[in-house]
Amino acid sequence: MKMNKIAIAVGAAVMGLSSLAQAEVSANIGATSNYVWRGMSQTGDASAIQGGLDYAHESGFYAGTWVSTLGNVGGEELDLYGGFGGEVSSVGYDIGVIYYAYPSSKDANFTEIAGSLSMSYFTVGVNYTVDGQAPSGSPFTDGDVYVYASGSFDLPAGFGLGVTVGHYSFDADSSTNPLDYSHAQLDITKSAGDFGDFTFSLSNVFESDNSGYDNDLLPYVSWTKTF
Repeated sequence: MKMNKIAIAVGAAVMGLSSLAQAEVSANIGATSNYVWRGMSQTGDASAIQGGLDYAHESGFYAGTWVSTLGNVGGEELDLYGGFGGEVSSVGYDIGVIYYAYPSSKDANFTEIAGSLSMSYFTVGVNYTVDGQAPSGSPFTDGDVYVYASGSFDLPAGFGLGVTVGHYSFDADSSTNPLDYSHAQLDITKSAGDFGDFTFSLSNVFESDNSGYDNDLLPYVSWTKTF
């Protein structure tokens, strides 16, 4: 998974102005032929323009914001997040909160509590939905759980390989309202130095019921650059 000027100012006030010398602010921009999130297109299989701003302190505290257009779906997505990460005995940890906002469709807004552990090339994590504002019986309401495992590997010539598998369990899932699904994704990234990074991805949804999800293989390409 992704800080505005107000949030940076708040963080500075909390930790003391002198701590700014120990912090880092970065920005990122990007474009993708299909904004795919947890196996599902968020743009109706259309392209998207994306970007964000991040603040990271050497203490492990971080915060940020990220925005994306939503293509054929219409409107935009604005994410706000913050948390704390570190490492103990070569095991990395991260715990945070993510708020997903959709200004054109406010009943789609929801918040997640997220936690992950990582070691070497591998990461496992879980996201739990709270304050979901969707109508009853819909996904993205209180109690939804997303679990995942991923691996990231460096390859020769500036290439990288990423593999992710995940499962989404929705609180509103039932035999008459099947919503749960699993997915897998493969990413091949090529660094272009000062020109950013290019990624070719393949994503697929796997069903164990008659939920009716489109489980066609989704290929898409993305470009990102961090400043």
